Amino acid sequence: MNTDLLALGFQALFTLVLAGVHFGLWRQQRQRYFSTWSWAWLLYGLRLAMISAYLVDRREIWLFGHQTLTGLSALLLLWAALQFSRDARWRRRYLSFGALAVAWAAYGVYGVHDMAIAGTGSALLLSGVTLWTGGVFWQLVRRTPSTGARLLAWTYTLWGLHHLDYPILHPLGAGVLYGVLLDVAFIVVVAIGTLVLVLGQERRALERRTQQLEQLSQLLLRAQEEERRRIARELHDEAGQALTAAKIQLDLEGRTEASGLVARALEQVRDLSELLRPRALDDLGLAPALRSLADDFGRRTRIDVRFDAADDAAWAPELALVLYRVAQEALTNVARHSGAAHAWVRLTRDAHEVRLVIEDDGRGSDGDPRPHLGLLGMRERVSSVGGDLRLGRAESGGLRVEARLPVRGIA
Repeated sequence: MNTDLLALGFQALFTLVLAGVHFGLWRQQRQRYFSTWSWAWLLYGLRLAMISAYLVDRREIWLFGHQTLTGLSALLLLWAALQFSRDARWRRRYLSFGALAVAWAAYGVYGVHDMAIAGTGSALLLSGVTLWTGGVFWQLVRRTPSTGARLLAWTYTLWGLHHLDYPILHPLGAGVLYGVLLDVAFIVVVAIGTLVLVLGQERRALERRTQQLEQLSQLLLRAQEEERRRIARELHDEAGQALTAAKIQLDLEGRTEASGLVARALEQVRDLSELLRPRALDDLGLAPALRSLADDFGRRTRIDVRFDAADDAAWAPELALVLYRVAQEALTNVARHSGAAHAWVRLTRDAHEVRLVIEDDGRGSDGDPRPHLGLLGMRERVSSVGGDLRLGRAESGGLRVEARLPVRGIA
C-alpha cells in the first residue's frame, strides 16, 4: 500500500509539473488551448490525490471525487484538442457535458456501488479522449510535419491504449505501481513533445518573419536603386543640359568668370549623377566601372587607389550592382575614417565564388568596426544575393573588407 501511494504521489507531482509547463506556455503565447491543457492536467493530478485517499480509508466520497475529476479532465483534454485543431470557441451549452460527467460519477459510485463498472466507464472515457487527442496531432503531422507533433501523436495514442489496461488487465489494487510508472513516462514525453512542438512553431514563425524581412529589404534596395536611377537621369538630362546651355551662352557673351562657376556646378552635377547611378556600369560593365570608381575616388580624395581585376567577364546586373555598391561604400569609409594614403581594390573569382576585397593602410580596427548605416547597407546587399561580408585587419595595418558571393550569380 505504501509503495502504491508513493507511486501515485510521484505521478501526481509530474502531472502538476506538466500543468505548470502548459500554464507557462499560455502566459508566453496567450493561446487558449495551452490554458485548457493546463487546467486538464491540474485536474488530472487532483484525481490521483483522490484515488490515493480512497486507497487509505475506502470512503466513497474520495472515489466520487476521483471519478468526477477523471471525467472533467478528459473533457478538458478533448476541448483543448478541439481548440488546437479547429480553433473551437466556447459555448455555454458545453457546461452540460461537465454536468453529465458529474452525474455519471455519482451514478457509478452511489447508484451502482460497483467499482468495476465505475472504473471501466471512467477508463473508457479517458482512453477515448486521449486517443482523440492523439488523432488531432496525427492530423497536424499530415498538415505540417514536425518532430514535436509526431512525438505527441505517438505518445497520446499509446497512452490512450494504456488507459484500457486498468479495467481489462488489473483488478482493483493490483498493478498500480506498473501503471504509475508508465503514466509518468508518458507525462514526461508529453512535456518534452509539447516543448519541442512550441519551439518548432516559434522557429518556423521566426523563419517566416526573417524571410519577409529579407524580401522587404530586397524590395527597398530595388526601390532605392530605381529612385537613384531616376534622379541621376534627371540630373544628367535636365540639370546637366540646362547648365551646359547656360555655360555656352556665357562663353558666347565672354563672361568667363560666370562661365567658370557654371562649369564647376556642371561638374558637381555630373559627379553626383555618377555617384547615384554610374553610367559605366550600365554601358561598359563591372570591371571598367570599378576602375573608373577607383580613379575618380583617387582624384577627389588624393588617396592612391590601385585596382586589379582578373578578367572582364559578363556579370548578372544585380550581382554587378551589389559589388559596385560594396566597393563604393568601402572606399567612402576609407576616405571618412581611415586616414589612409593608399587603398587596394581586387576583384577575383574561381569556380565557386566571386571575391571583392578592399584594403587600406589607415588606422584599421582591433575588431569589427562599430555598426553604421553604410556597413549595414553593405551586409544587406551582400546577403540579398546569398553572399557573405567579412571585415578584418589588412596586412598593411588598415581595414580589410571582403565580399564573397556565389558564382551562380555570374551571367
